[in-house]
Amino acid sequence: MRTRAGGRWFVAMPAACAALVSGCSGAVAPEALPGVYRSDDGGRIELSAEGTFAATGVTTSEGAGPVDFSGSWEYEDPGTSNDFVYLSVEDGGLGMTGGVQLYVEDRDTLYFQSDPDGPVTQELHRTG
Repeated sequence: MRTRAGGRWFVAMPAACAALVSGCSGAVAPEALPGVYRSDDGGRIELSAEGTFAATGVTTSEGAGPVDFSGSWEYEDPGTSNDFVYLSVEDGGLGMTGGVQLYVEDRDTLYFQSDPDGPVTQELHRTG
């Protein structure tokens, strides 16, 4: 009888742990992201509900200076890594074609991190 109860515990425990983990790391709904976010060092990014953005004084990679750029944004939930907002940069801003990833910590915190194993380059918090 004791083995049987132990077996149930063995099955129930991983399921409970999975439920706790998934509840804490759920994806942010894209419609919750539009707004203005600022960093402590003066960076600012505004995500519009229409899918455009404007960034001023943001630092997208380690060792780089602050830059201004704009374009369109799209929420990505890859399921295998951190959710992110893909910023499609207009007019060759940042000296590149394409865009940059802005990672989603939660609905009030976004951050740039150019190297997945490196430090966060800039963290921005929702204002207002």
